[in-house]
Amino acid sequence: MNFIILAGGSGTRLFPLSRKNYPKQFMKIAGNPYSLFQQTIQRAVNYDKDIKIFIVTNNKYRFFVQSQLDELFKGQKRPDIEVIYEPKGKNTAPAIALSVKKALDKGIKEEEVFFVSPSDHIIKPQDEFNRSLKKAEECAKQGYIVTFGIKPLKAETGYGYIEVDNSSPVGDCYKVNAFREKPDRETAEQYVSSEKHFWNSGMFMFTASTIKQEMIMHCPNVAKIFYLDTEQEIKDYFTYEVEDISIDYAVMEETKKAAVLPATFGWSDVGSWESIYDALEKNGGENAKAGNVLAVDSKRNLILGNGRLIATIGLEDMIVVDTPDAVLIAKKGECQKVKDIVSTLKENGDSVIVNHLTEYRPWGSFTLLEVGERYKIKRITVNPGETLSLQMHHHRSEHWIVVKGTAKVTNGETVQFVHENESVYIPKSTVHRLENPGKVPLELIEVQVGEYVEEDDIVRFEDKYCRV
Repeated sequence: MNFIILAGGSGTRLFPLSRKNYPKQFMKIAGNPYSLFQQTIQRAVNYDKDIKIFIVTNNKYRFFVQSQLDELFKGQKRPDIEVIYEPKGKNTAPAIALSVKKALDKGIKEEEVFFVSPSDHIIKPQDEFNRSLKKAEECAKQGYIVTFGIKPLKAETGYGYIEVDNSSPVGDCYKVNAFREKPDRETAEQYVSSEKHFWNSGMFMFTASTIKQEMIMHCPNVAKIFYLDTEQEIKDYFTYEVEDISIDYAVMEETKKAAVLPATFGWSDVGSWESIYDALEKNGGENAKAGNVLAVDSKRNLILGNGRLIATIGLEDMIVVDTPDAVLIAKKGECQKVKDIVSTLKENGDSVIVNHLTEYRPWGSFTLLEVGERYKIKRITVNPGETLSLQMHHHRSEHWIVVKGTAKVTNGETVQFVHENESVYIPKSTVHRLENPGKVPLELIEVQVGEYVEEDDIVRFEDKYCRV
């Protein structure tokens, strides 16, 4: 079997924790040592250590994917993984077509089975996940496109539903009557009581030949990807011509080969703060909390801290999420409206929906500590052996103070090593480079001063990460 892992989404329903440039699949939620993306990779490998994995993601997440794979398999043999970069985000149908096309070009046969999974779900236990996949594989080999249905635990209005009939095409699978859009509360309650409706998990299984044939029949605009020959043709078509459409709309709602397997594993798509609450362990008072939290006479809350103390008194059925630059406080049951907050912030041009105060780069990360008129202060971390681009700034000078490790600094015509508690000054319009030649992370404080201190005041001359 082959795994296709979709890792290109930029969902903001978990704002302020998830941002456009740091989406939820790469986050380590509530102290978990592995991100949701890493947990997805682990599930695939635990299913079959010889599995072939295709990861399809947006190019801007390239370094998240690579760094988290490096972290996950540090000191271990890495499985057979290929990362596919979408030329432009165009939803799940084109992403799946592109992945299958790449697999076929690599010599994988059309009768082989593919399992498609988002990278931002919580699924457990592993053994039940494995059993469900084996059952679905039997049905997929008979020419069906199997989707995994989750038995509703409550009248959820944030999920799509699948209505099934009682006939079974193969094994434990059921035929699909209809796919239902996210319902209102009353309709959701009817779905739950009918016992013929399942939550749509967004996971699928099929053979390459089946999905190719069904795409040709129902979404030929997307299926054209299978017949493009060169990388440039694929890039141009994907960027300018292919339809932006989900696999549900493009294929699943049209095909006569859809089947549902009722999943026996625990599942959450981590699509809202309520789903985070449901997925986390509870302590006294049925509170789910992480960080420095003191909850007095408080019940059934989700409270996520970020270093500073959060103290609550008499709080019930609330969501409190603290980040360095934004705090969300909401009633449970109202968190679908987080998207309205994000929309308003977007309309106002507020960059808080795009970036955290900590931003990640291929060489490490930086955290914005303070910003004022004509100055900005950052904490910079450069990973061992990594190098920033050879660059210069027209509008600012920089002063670097090393806190930990050793920096190799190119400053105009001079190359020098700067150690802990030493500093170096980079004048405006001077070509410079920062490197970490050591074995431990390099940490330094950067003070920028100038008439313009935004990130786009940078001219790159050389860059090992191909950003010139």
